[in-house]
Amino acid sequence: MSLVLCITRGDEAGVRVQDEAIALARDRGEALVFLYIADCSFLDKIAVGVLWRLAKKELAKMGRFILAMAVERALAEGVKAEAVIRSGVLRNVLQQVVREMELTTIFLEHPVGETCRFNEAELERFLASSQAGRNE
Repeated sequence: MSLVLCITRGDEAGVRVQDEAIALARDRGEALVFLYIADCSFLDKIAVGVLWRLAKKELAKMGRFILAMAVERALAEGVKAEAVIRSGVLRNVLQQVVREMELTTIFLEHPVGETCRFNEAELERFLASSQAGRNE
């Protein structure tokens, strides 16, 4: 089955990206997966044990709430949708998800609130180039 993937953080810009993904999935008759990535890597240098685990737990809880709202909105538009939460660094999680799912289009919220829309091949190239840049 073909899928549209929407990576979301749930803020105002993220809701606009969700709306775009819902509309595309509805128009194409495809299922939609909302992905929330709980990335605690920003704590690696400052947090130890208990604090890191607590932050990870709280991020996952927030993600479940954000995704529940997104799925509810998609279902109201007649779009079959599901929620997935993963932990890790965005680039690494995206690489795994792209390999696991039969995706047609990926929506990713840009940090300044714009929408990045990729098909699977474009995302693979983006991920490979961003990895290459980090290795140089």
